[in-house]
Order: sequence, then C-alpha cells, then structure tokens
Amino acid sequence: MRLVHDLGRRIELRQTAIGQDLPVWRYVYAGKPKPFFHPICTPAGVCLTNFEPTDHLWHRGLWFTIKFINGENFWEERGPFGTQRTIGLPSISHDGDRIHLDTQLHWIRSDGVERVIREDRRMSYAPIDADSYAIDFETTLHADSDLTLDRTPFTTWGGYGGLVFRGTRQWVKSRVLLSTGQTTDRPIGAPAKWADLSGSLDGGPNLTGGFALLDHPSNVRHPTPIYGGADNYGNYLNAALLFHEPMTLARGAELSLRYRVCVHDGVWDLPRVSEAYEQYLATAKAPVAERQTLRT
Repeated sequence: MRLVHDLGRRIELRQTAIGQDLPVWRYVYAGKPKPFFHPICTPAGVCLTNFEPTDHLWHRGLWFTIKFINGENFWEERGPFGTQRTIGLPSISHDGDRIHLDTQLHWIRSDGVERVIREDRRMSYAPIDADSYAIDFETTLHADSDLTLDRTPFTTWGGYGGLVFRGTRQWVKSRVLLSTGQTTDRPIGAPAKWADLSGSLDGGPNLTGGFALLDHPSNVRHPTPIYGGADNYGNYLNAALLFHEPMTLARGAELSLRYRVCVHDGVWDLPRVSEAYEQYLATAKAPVAERQTLRT
C-alpha cells in the first residue's frame, strides 16, 4: 500500500500488485465545487463509483452535502449554487492500521463570499478482512447563522441530501438490502440502521461487489431514512436524514453525524452486513452526538 498526497489537489491510497499500481480510493478536495471520493474500488480492484454521469453531472462517487440551505441550492451545480471550500491542506495521521484524514471546509453561498457553515470533517480508512474495508465518515457542521436545512419533497423523486453514493453503470443485477431484512430495487425513505447495495459487475465471470452504508445510532433521526435504487435506478444510495422533513439549526449550533461505508467483494447477506454493523458499533467510540446542540 502507498498513500500519496498530491498537495492542493487529492489524497489517494494505492495498492501495489505484481506489475500493477492500482487505486483503492481517492479523495479529491480541490478543483470541483465539492470534495468527493472517486474512484472507490473493492479489494479485488473493481471500481464501484460513477463520476459525473450525463444525467447528473454533480454526482461524483461518494460525497456529502445538503440540497437547500435557507432556500439556496448546494446540490445541483447549475447557477446560482453554493460551494464547499477546503481550507488549507487536510492533515493525515495513522493509528495502527487506520489512516485518518482531517479537514475543515467552509460552505459558501452562491455570492462566493458569505459563509453559512464551517465543517470539521474526519474520514478514516481501515481494512476489515481480505475482501472488504471501511471508510468512516464523521462530520460536525457549525451554523454561522440561523439555518434551515431542507430537500425537495419526494413526489416521484426527491427527499435526498446528506451522505450520498453513486455507483458505476457497470454494476448490473444489483439490489438494496435493508437492516429490516427487506430487499428492494428502490428504497424510498425507509428507515434502516444500514443499507447494502450489492450485485454483479461487468469485467469478468462471476464478478460481484457491494457498498454498505451504516448509520451510527448517535445520529439524529436514527435509523436514517434510506433513499436510492439498484441498477434500474442508477445504483444510488443515500442516508437521507431530511427525507421526511427539514431541520433547523440556530446560529452557533452544531450538527454532528457519523457513518461507516463498507466496500466489499461479493454479495453480502443479512448476517454478514449485521456483523459488520456490530463491529462498527464496537469500534466507534465517544459518540459525537453528545456534543450536539440542535433543534429539529
């Protein structure tokens, strides 16, 4: 493994195999309106993420944002829209086999000047076993003024916002499995402790992989509403905490959220994802929600 920091642009973990140097994941924090992870690859080297698909050019792998803040769009990148600026360089630290990326972002209104949110973000990588690894995502949003965090109410679409994953079009015959045991091709605001998107992939015989999104019980509105879809709906997964209603933050308030994503080879069943969720709870200590001073 090699960790490479292209200063001012991106950080990536690379896996060196015989005659090959392959990315495991890449975090891009400059050059686009929002930072994102792409590619995200399974331990076998299969890329699971999509990048700027023609139907939604602002979809980039794995990212975090809110649709509307006080009515202003921080989602679609059709002007006017708000942006997320990384301040300085992310810091990198190691803790055993874990890699931590710590970064601060300013959420800037479409005027390019006024800040509405200061965000402290930590992303941590750790192997789980030979066929899977975890990326922990922890964030605290600090409100600069009284804020309403909102979404487009769901009709035939909508409700989205928060931590979002957009999967590759080479992912076929996929399905979404929820912690309730339900299997679906399109969860629409169903509350779940976790959701797993798994299925067959182009690129070789019997090639399968998946992406599990785990919601920490300290999160507000846990179990989170899950929005997304399998291959017929874009291989999309979102921990949509605003799906059913908006949220208000008073000036000076904090909103802390934490998630784990498990990137894996194979199709995980209910016992396997449940085991990964219990492992997450055992390792994710000191709930950040204890520091929350929000009103919903």
